[in-house]
Amino acid sequence: MTDVRLRSRVEVERGLFMAESFEVISRAMDAGMAPRSFLMSEKWLTKFAPLYERFPEVPVFVGAEPLLQQLTGFHLHRGALAAMQRPQLPTVPEVLRTARTVAVIEDIVDHTNVGAMFRSAAALGVDAVLVTPQCADPLYRRSIRVSMGTVFQVPWTRLEAWPREGVDLLHEAGFDVLALALSEGASPLDQVDLGADRKVALVLGAEGHGLKPATLRAVDEHVVIPMAGGVDSLNVAAASAVVFWQRRAALESQ
Repeated sequence: MTDVRLRSRVEVERGLFMAESFEVISRAMDAGMAPRSFLMSEKWLTKFAPLYERFPEVPVFVGAEPLLQQLTGFHLHRGALAAMQRPQLPTVPEVLRTARTVAVIEDIVDHTNVGAMFRSAAALGVDAVLVTPQCADPLYRRSIRVSMGTVFQVPWTRLEAWPREGVDLLHEAGFDVLALALSEGASPLDQVDLGADRKVALVLGAEGHGLKPATLRAVDEHVVIPMAGGVDSLNVAAASAVVFWQRRAALESQ
């Protein structure tokens, strides 16, 4: 079954998500995610034994590789799949309680970009991630894989409404909300105060149409990454890494 059908048609105790590869499954389990079954060919049993032996009551399904490819629709070149219990997400106030740097991912539907942004967030010191109601699922198999399992490391949750309600929640928690946007009058990133005196929420939107007009009206400041060579913008995942690094550099310089 596709990830979408797993969420929409098999909602037993919050449903399932799929994790793939030793590193990703291991990180999920280390973060407290509970496996419900494993699927692999016989040659991977020894490598994955340290994982499935931690849960002796969980079934391990083993089959020939052609059969597994027929079942899943793709070659399990990363070793194994684990069907895992979808966790109960925390509330927005819980995620924001101890955070000082937050990323808000608005309506990004490309799962690769979502996973890459989580990986950058984990690597560059972002404390929490909020995803908008229409954003792709961070627990989609490809998002998890591209994030290298860091989606289990960075606290995150989904906003119930955006932008006005979400921006209000951030303001109530003491955050200044900065939108990455190619708008007229946007402040160059290297001239923006990103120091420790500010709790900062950085809003990044889909490529092409960018952030919603309502979002641009609701936030406190528009920020743009200075460009050269006639290039007007970066891929959103690359842009997120740049702005996360700039925030971290500003914090470490003080």
